[in-house]
Amino acid sequence: MWGIHHVTAMAGDPQKNLDFYAGALGLRLVKRTVNFDDPGTYHLYYGDETGRPGTILTFFPWPLAKRGRRGTGQATVTAFSVPEGSLDWWRRRLEGLVAVEGGTVRRFDEEVLTLLDPDGLKLELVAHPGAAELPPWADGPVDEARALRGFHSVTLRETRVGPTAGLLEEMGFGAAGESGRRHRFAAEGDGPGVVVDVVVDPEGERGRISAGTVHHVAFRAADDADQVAWRERLVALGMEVTPVLDRQYFHSIYFREPGGVLFEVATDPPGFTLDEEVAELGDGLKLPPWLEAQRQRIEGALPPIEAPLASSLQGVGR
Repeated sequence: MWGIHHVTAMAGDPQKNLDFYAGALGLRLVKRTVNFDDPGTYHLYYGDETGRPGTILTFFPWPLAKRGRRGTGQATVTAFSVPEGSLDWWRRRLEGLVAVEGGTVRRFDEEVLTLLDPDGLKLELVAHPGAAELPPWADGPVDEARALRGFHSVTLRETRVGPTAGLLEEMGFGAAGESGRRHRFAAEGDGPGVVVDVVVDPEGERGRISAGTVHHVAFRAADDADQVAWRERLVALGMEVTPVLDRQYFHSIYFREPGGVLFEVATDPPGFTLDEEVAELGDGLKLPPWLEAQRQRIEGALPPIEAPLASSLQGVGR
């Protein structure tokens, strides 16, 4: 494995979610589909122009969902890379739309801005030295000099570091530094999403998954054969791993790491252009073949959502 494939989180109102991520943050809605395990709710995928692995943040939005609780056994922070020198602009853009937690802080020689999305999901924007070399979504609502460049990292909160560290190292994430209770692990390469931080909280309360929390973190497999090899390796390490599941745009296996965080290994192909042209990504509700017969019922149960409202960006970006 060589990095994060995607992160999936829980949300409340789908329109507010769309306004924030595709409007204020400037990500592209690359797929509008449903939760294949519960087709009564959307599954919204955001990323760069084509939804390349390492840029994809996805949501299961339930309008009546209660707020979850961040805690141990969870991925508690999802961080995006932005070009150096852009964080003051981002603070001005986002203040008044969402909660921005104070000023920037310096961590491992990088400036970090922390914010909470409309459901309380904790995000970070990290001014990463290599971000400017990563391709942005050129036609997005945020100019290329400041646009998000995919994931920087995820942060796992654990009661102890050892067992999780051992697994991460088996997965190709080597120890890359420590700062207090924060332990950094990094995969080789300079692409997006090659960093995982583990924050140790021995007395921390266990997290509760619901709106505003991360459901799982997915890591990259090159193709089906690579995924099968990883499944065999993980089983040999004592992990309880699901069979391969067809998620239409990638194939997936799931398991819980020693601290309790749900991990996925997802294949890079076939990708989001499987059933839509690049120019049309995210425009219509796409269903897998096994749910097409239920389209009328599914569409009737889903709340309507529209492209980000102009009001979601009033007064921002100055």
